[in-house]
Amino acid sequence: MKLTKRSIEALEIKEKDYLIWDSEVRGFGVRVLPSGKRSYLVQYRSGKRTRRLTLGQHGPLTTDEARSLAKQQLGNVARGDDPAENRKQKRMAPTVAALCDRFMSEYVAEHCKPTTYAGYKTVVNQHIKPKLGMFQIEDVTRADVAELHHNMRDTPYHANRVVMVMSKMFNVAEDWGLRTEGTNPTRRIKKYKEVEKKRYLSDEEQSRLGNVLFEGLERGDYSEYVVAAFMLLILTGCRLREIQTLKWEYVTRTHLELPDSKTGRRRIPLPREASDVLDALPRREGNPYVILGDKPDGHYNDLQKPWRKIRARAGLDDVRIHDLRHTYASVAVTNGIDPFMLKEIMGHKNLSTTLRYAHLADEAVQKAAGSVAARLSRAVRNRDRRDGPALRVVR
Repeated sequence: MKLTKRSIEALEIKEKDYLIWDSEVRGFGVRVLPSGKRSYLVQYRSGKRTRRLTLGQHGPLTTDEARSLAKQQLGNVARGDDPAENRKQKRMAPTVAALCDRFMSEYVAEHCKPTTYAGYKTVVNQHIKPKLGMFQIEDVTRADVAELHHNMRDTPYHANRVVMVMSKMFNVAEDWGLRTEGTNPTRRIKKYKEVEKKRYLSDEEQSRLGNVLFEGLERGDYSEYVVAAFMLLILTGCRLREIQTLKWEYVTRTHLELPDSKTGRRRIPLPREASDVLDALPRREGNPYVILGDKPDGHYNDLQKPWRKIRARAGLDDVRIHDLRHTYASVAVTNGIDPFMLKEIMGHKNLSTTLRYAHLADEAVQKAAGSVAARLSRAVRNRDRRDGPALRVVR
């Protein structure tokens, strides 16, 4: 019979489901269930197998729409496709949540630093999985990413980090064959403008910090290892983890020879003042670390806790530990250290990172030029007063 709305709704409901085929389109039919529901389907052969593909339920889908879909799917079969198998594979395809787990275990854990792993894990668990985890990998669109990014607009830094992590993850998914190559949904997502936070300690603030450190040490508020850690950060410009996990085997009389850091192997100059700090520290037998905590093995784990107490006493509540590194760089630039040399000292991967401090050198040059001009002006004006009338501006 030719399937029409009227003929389908007139079909008898039986104890078991049964099929009725359309006389107009071969392979197009309707299934009648004991519940009374009727669903359209298409039947075809793929190789030596007979396959059936459900097109949709009668009612939400009209007969003409279902017949058109059937013709389309039968056309795909004629071109060598297997729609039922494609749907099955799509249903079995891994989700974004599964991709996140594999990305973290097989890529990030193998190729990234522990701190990077921790940062990626936070982004994945707090943002990507909750919002997109149930999506299949191929189904994520640029619109989905743009919506997630937009919803985080009040925290632009974190919004941009989420897109950055997703970009890397979907690139890896393409490498693994889990997504069509060149379809990364994070492409052309415009990042939010980030206001970079740079805080430098003035000479007076540096003095206040030093007083708090050593007065606290004398009172026993914190250990000599805590004070040594912050002094080494100030005197070397190192990153927190580079000092926190420093081992005695890395220390020579002239350098800190780090086998691994954020930017790979580093050879950090060790000035005499920093060397004196290290010489004053007692070692613990069987413990290779320089900055020790309460446990017999391992290093001091949480320097943020004593830092909060120290900065509060020094009136530096807005200063982060990383700002000690910024302070080192600012002092170096204002004292004429060449940017290329400073890049090596700081362990920057790119010169552009070092050049962010260039404006400090401009200020120093401006101040020096002003000092020279003031001295010359005084000399010239004194000469004017002795030897003749002052200059007058002629308009």
